[in-house]
Amino acid sequence: MPRKKKALVLSQPVKAGLKAIKVRLDARTIITVASNKALDFWRSRYPKLEVIG
Repeated sequence: MPRKKKALVLSQPVKAGLKAIKVRLDARTIITVASNKALDFWRSRYPKLEVIG
């Protein structure tokens, strides 16, 4: 008999105490960053960066 397939997890696990920041780099690309340091890094590469939520 075939085995039951596991359900896909399509979202990132939530870490306690950290709030992920969603960022739109360009018209197509949306990423999630975990800290303000990472946000500053991406802002230096993509000056038109837009914080979504």
